[in-house]
Amino acid sequence: MNVQNTVELKNATKALADWWRGGVIYQIYPRSFQDSNGDGIGDLKGITQRLEYIASLGVDAIWISPFFKSPMKDFGYDVSDYRDVDPMFGTMEDFKELLDHAHGHGLKVMIDLVLSHTSDQHPWFKESRSNRENSKSDWYVWADPKPDGTPPNNWLSIFGGSAWQWDSRRLQYYLHNFLTSQPDLNFHCQDVQDALLDVARFWLDLGVDGFRLDTINFYFHDVQLRDNPGLPMDQRNASIAPMVNPYNHQDHLYSKSRPENIAFLERLRALTDEYDGRACLGEVGDAQRGLEIMGEYTSGDKRMHMCYAFEFLEKRALTATYAKQVFDQLEEKAGDAWPCWAFSNHDVQRHASRWELDDAALRQHAVLMMCLRGSACLYQGEELGLPEADVPFEHLQDPYGIEFWPEFKGRDGCRTPMVWAAQDEQSGFTSGTPWLPVSQTQADQAVDRLEQEASSMLHHYRRAIALRHAHSALMSGQQNDMKQSGPILTFMREDSAEQVFCAFNLGSESAEATLPDGEWQVIGEELGSVVGAGTVTLGAAQFCLMQRVQG
Repeated sequence: MNVQNTVELKNATKALADWWRGGVIYQIYPRSFQDSNGDGIGDLKGITQRLEYIASLGVDAIWISPFFKSPMKDFGYDVSDYRDVDPMFGTMEDFKELLDHAHGHGLKVMIDLVLSHTSDQHPWFKESRSNRENSKSDWYVWADPKPDGTPPNNWLSIFGGSAWQWDSRRLQYYLHNFLTSQPDLNFHCQDVQDALLDVARFWLDLGVDGFRLDTINFYFHDVQLRDNPGLPMDQRNASIAPMVNPYNHQDHLYSKSRPENIAFLERLRALTDEYDGRACLGEVGDAQRGLEIMGEYTSGDKRMHMCYAFEFLEKRALTATYAKQVFDQLEEKAGDAWPCWAFSNHDVQRHASRWELDDAALRQHAVLMMCLRGSACLYQGEELGLPEADVPFEHLQDPYGIEFWPEFKGRDGCRTPMVWAAQDEQSGFTSGTPWLPVSQTQADQAVDRLEQEASSMLHHYRRAIALRHAHSALMSGQQNDMKQSGPILTFMREDSAEQVFCAFNLGSESAEATLPDGEWQVIGEELGSVVGAGTVTLGAAQFCLMQRVQG
């Protein structure tokens, strides 16, 4: 093989390994995607049935929320067996079939690993709580009470109340950052780290292409159990927890985001790198330091491949000013970080409703996501432009919403079943009674209806994703010269092959954008890109994408 062929082969191999860099990931919440057996709960066979549809979107990968064995107190984020499928979702053979079919459609498969905590029904916890001398006695975070019997410190649970639960067997408290039925693992114990890495290896050996890592910054706690300081009112925000939740009253310096986490992430990355083309996506849950932590966790090539924080998942609208602020902070704190942007997911109100976006603005935001530096994650139904569903209190399933109702309605409104067929009784999701009610408002935007409309939101998303893949600068190029002028956000995406100028009017009034000097040609006209020459006037929700003409 000559030198040129060797170089080309190496470049092609690297491109395959780096599929995640700029890739588009489609998140599936399995309970609500497709039910194949009529029990009202989505399952793995249902996902397999819909893989052709997912592949038609043009995405690179799917991320499947947890399907492991679980008591389902937090709908799979409370794992009782990391190495098996919960019967409500099917069998391990069903997962292997899904994996094979996804790969056959050219789709990578990422699974949701919940490593920070387990279910209280996990055998590890059952043994750990049995006494203070067993082999797993230090696998969870146990602490003695204060002399007056109260918890060891002031740490709070995201789901409300103290983060400590009394256990009468050991006469100690155990830590739970989420539900009391989700005890936190003790990552300061080497055996815990090794056991969790063995779990990751099990799924990598099975053929999964990577992991979405739940609450990645919650793995370690402060061994001294120091109290978290209070947080001034002007620094509180609802990006991680609703404002009615006292969790916002603390700066969580000691209960999460500890520096010891870096070494474990490097161990996890080293394991992942033993396999070709795998990737890790971390969820960073921190309302004050999310971008900084994202940078720490994705810096260099020995930690996570990519992370997402909550800057674009919160209530605050995505204005030009805010977008510029976010990217300025990212550049300042972590210039080489690789973000993964999402506007919606299973934990937040759908962005169509959260930001009160009309059809034009939704279309513009879809294009914007495909133009921003980083990878992109779409949540099931986002490609249909679905609004948040209204779930009455009597139908709520989410313990988070039940706890803080009515000021916070929880996460059920973004988790209602996917709508496939507008005229079917349950919109094609199930032949039985769905675990959450199907939204009749969403049914009007069902897949079968939008497939028939050439100008629908569904086809718009397909075109936006295709545009990203057609331009290497948009996939993985640099992002330079971001500017904000009134409602206009402009920036340049470029690599060695091309330069793309992007301008978005994220306000409600018309404004002008100025193109850089040189000769430019419009791209994305099929998406609604406005043609510019020198300057371009953009109305509300309009955008302009121009590619520099090479001399």
